[in-house]
Amino acid sequence: MSGTHPAADDPAGWFERVYAEGAGGRRAMPWDQAGPFGMLREWARVREVRGGGRRALVVGCGLGRDAEFIAGLGFDTDAFDISATAIRTARSRFPDSSVRYQIADLLNPPPEWDAAFDLVVESHTVQALPEPLRSEAIANVGPMVRPGGTLIVFAAVHDAAAVPSQGPPWPLTRTEIDAFAAAAGLVPVDIEELEDPDGPPVHRWRAEFRRPESDQA
Repeated sequence: MSGTHPAADDPAGWFERVYAEGAGGRRAMPWDQAGPFGMLREWARVREVRGGGRRALVVGCGLGRDAEFIAGLGFDTDAFDISATAIRTARSRFPDSSVRYQIADLLNPPPEWDAAFDLVVESHTVQALPEPLRSEAIANVGPMVRPGGTLIVFAAVHDAAAVPSQGPPWPLTRTEIDAFAAAAGLVPVDIEELEDPDGPPVHRWRAEFRRPESDQA
């Protein structure tokens, strides 16, 4: 996606143009995967994640593969993207889905989502935003986790020795990963740098946070 940049004053327009060009055949459909993100699938397997009817939210759901996976684990699942084309495509691909796909903006999430979800999945969404939008988006993710709930974050790892990225994406620093917890009083469970076994040779963050049960949001 390098060479195309979301304008700081119009991030919604950039994402919509990218998906619309994909839907129109003018480029490969962005972030179009045959199945859920492999590191999400592996995390759920190792943690033996089961929804049991609890609520989950998938941030920046794109075409819906991760959201369908989370719903398949038994979660009552909401999924959103800022791109109307992405949401329309996800709904058409999964016409019988139980997932509630909707258009929403991470920079201005619906107030009813505050402390509403037992599981929030953020996979490579905020890294597609330039500053200062990236910091704003990071600060808005954690508060959507309810007391006792979990946030799982996946993102490319910033390499301080590499040539600075012109983005997108803008790989995340450890400071940015830690910032997911700061706005909502989340505590880290496990933060790792892992080599992505399914993609090009790149290291990714897998960061799991939990909101304490005693947090009266």
